[in-house]
Amino acid sequence: MCAQIALSVAPMADPDLSNRRPLKSRSTGWAAMIARGAVRSGITPNGISVLGVLAAALGAWALVCAPWHPALYLAGALGIQLRLLANMIDGMVAVEGGRGSPTGPLYNEAPDRIEDALLLVAAGYATAWPWLGWAACALAIFTAYVRALGGSLGFAQDFRGPMAKPHRMAALTLGCVAAFVEALTMETRYALAIALGVIVAGTALTGVRRLVGIARQLRAAG
Repeated sequence: MCAQIALSVAPMADPDLSNRRPLKSRSTGWAAMIARGAVRSGITPNGISVLGVLAAALGAWALVCAPWHPALYLAGALGIQLRLLANMIDGMVAVEGGRGSPTGPLYNEAPDRIEDALLLVAAGYATAWPWLGWAACALAIFTAYVRALGGSLGFAQDFRGPMAKPHRMAALTLGCVAAFVEALTMETRYALAIALGVIVAGTALTGVRRLVGIARQLRAAG
């Protein structure tokens, strides 16, 4: 892949990529270009992970304020996408760029949970039903826990959906855009709530699918 060739800056042992989330966007030219720029800048993968938390925090602030200032729905959508970009580039700089560190796995996981919580809970407060955001947050953390549990049992981590992290954030982004259009054309506030409802249902199904997958592997191994 172009990213793997162009980003390599230092000799390193072949990393174990079995527990790396599969992303098609990682092999695109634009992603490689951004990652190369990050490598040249000297920023660490952990630093990029922290920037992802800041992007999520700004996006969450925008969503909380968006019902009174509809343009902030779009700012919220931007915060979501910047969070996802940081989540991808930190791994590319660490793996393809050879800038990994002993604390990399910690920075790879913990910020994700903070970002999910910030964005999903804030989205709930942008609707008339805040509990939707809390439910989405709890289920997102649960599915991540089940994935990590599978890894701790010696299995490859299960990134299946239908509402894995990229799918949740895509649905939330679309919900933000739809909420902006709704605010301009109608007097209702249903778009973001509908998006959260889809996220809640899909994430619950995702957690169940991952649990069933682990159970099957345990039975097969036993």
